[in-house]
Formats: sequence, C-alpha cells, structure tokens
Amino acid sequence: MNLDPTLNADLHCHSVISDGTLTPEALAERAKAGGVQLWALTDHDEIGGQARAIAAARANGMAYLTGTEISVTFAGRVVHIVGLGFDHESAEMIEGLRATRGGREARAREMAASLAQVGIHGAFEGALKYVGNPELISRTHFARFLVDSGHCSDVPEVFRRFLTEGKPGFVEHRWATLKNAVGWITRAGGIAVIAHPGRYDFTPTEEYALITEFMAHGGRGIEVVTGSHTTAEFEQYANTALEFGLLASRGSDFHCPEESRIALGTLPALQARLTPVWAELADRIHQ
Repeated sequence: MNLDPTLNADLHCHSVISDGTLTPEALAERAKAGGVQLWALTDHDEIGGQARAIAAARANGMAYLTGTEISVTFAGRVVHIVGLGFDHESAEMIEGLRATRGGREARAREMAASLAQVGIHGAFEGALKYVGNPELISRTHFARFLVDSGHCSDVPEVFRRFLTEGKPGFVEHRWATLKNAVGWITRAGGIAVIAHPGRYDFTPTEEYALITEFMAHGGRGIEVVTGSHTTAEFEQYANTALEFGLLASRGSDFHCPEESRIALGTLPALQARLTPVWAELADRIHQ
C-alpha cells in the first residue's frame, strides 16, 4: 500500500457503539463504496467495536487502524483526542475509558431534569432509545430525541435552543485529563491526535498551550483535513502541523447519513508537504 499523503484515509467516524447511527459493518461497507483505502472507527470513549471493525474492514478489502476519540477537559473546555493504531486489548485503556464513560449516566439524568423544567419530559428515556447503554449516552442522543419528538425541526436548532452552555439541558461533565488520554494511547502502542482543532474557538495563546501540553505528554498528531474544517482551516492546520512537527491526520467525523457534513471517502487529500500519521503506523495497520 502506498502510504503517502494522497491515500484516501478516513480515520475519524462513529458507529452505534457511541453516537453514530450505523453499525461498524455498515460503516465499513459505506467507506469502501466511497473509495476509502484506510479506515478507522473512532467511537467516543469506547473501543468495544474494534474487533468488529477490523473484521468488517477485512471483509471489504480495506486496510484498518484501530481508533477511538477520547473526551478530555482542557482549560475548562472539552477537547477531543483521537487515538490511532493502539492495542485494542490494552487493559489500561479499557479501564481508563470505562471510568471516563462512568459519569455519562449521571450527567444525562441531570440534563433530562433540566429539560423537564422547561416542559420537555421523558428526555432521558427518549435519548436512551438511540443508544441502549447509559454509559455511552451523549448530547447527540438527546438531540435526536428532541427532533423526533417534535420539539425541534433539526439538530442545528437543538443546539441553538438547548444542550449548550446557558441553555436548558446543559450539564458540564469533567472528562479525562489530557495527560491520561495521551498516555493511554501511547502506552498501548498508538499515536494521539488532536481532533478537529478548528472547532474549539481557542485564542492563539490557548491553542498554543493545548498543542504544547499535548506534545509534552507524548502527543504526535493533529487533524488537518476533517469534516468540520473550512478550506482555509485545511491550510491553517497544515501550517500548524509543519510548525510544530506534528503528523497530519484526515477524517470525516461521520456520524450518520442525514447529519454528517461530508460523506465517507470524499474529503480532499492531505497536502504533499505533510507527513501523514499513517506513515508512522505502517506496522499497526490491519490488512
């Protein structure tokens, strides 16, 4: 396999095991149909779908890297760290992610109570129908409940009216630390990547602090091309990768056909001047 930056890799997407709507098997088929050559399933704070994803990738003739997306608290905000190419049977990572997920149910019940105060009842049970496991319940599942129950017309309206800071249904959750998340990934043999950096609305000083602390803990990559980045941000974060000597990653952040901004396999390629993260993980690719 040619591992240069032009490879059609999609190293960021979600299945029903976290907050996506498709199974790992259906995602693999969709990725293959979209022309993806190297795929990773990166469910939130969960690696329980990795064996299924590996098998599905093989069945579809795609190369595969193990993946996850870990929520961390940094500077009072939630930042996401993607892990790629790790041992998905790592006991330390499995336990760390389990502990991170542990606060989700309590947070979800508080979110439902907050929504009930503005007349929206049954939100916890409603959201749970979309995930099945209280350990994995998230704002996305509440958003789907609010749309399907007629309280909002679409997901963007949900987040304009609810579930964000200062709005009904918002409850802060303290996630893993940056040090812990990067440590779990690297000690399991993988590479940690800052997910969709353009989404955090950090000042340049805050972003510098994030990147330098991330690197101090052993983080090595940054998403340059991703579904939520603009063309200008593709260029901006390509320059950031070069400035800090970071590996570049690429992923759609696909969740479901109706909600996702970009289809699997349709992202622009990484720029040739970048070193792709997959070039450093050649020995961890499942084929």
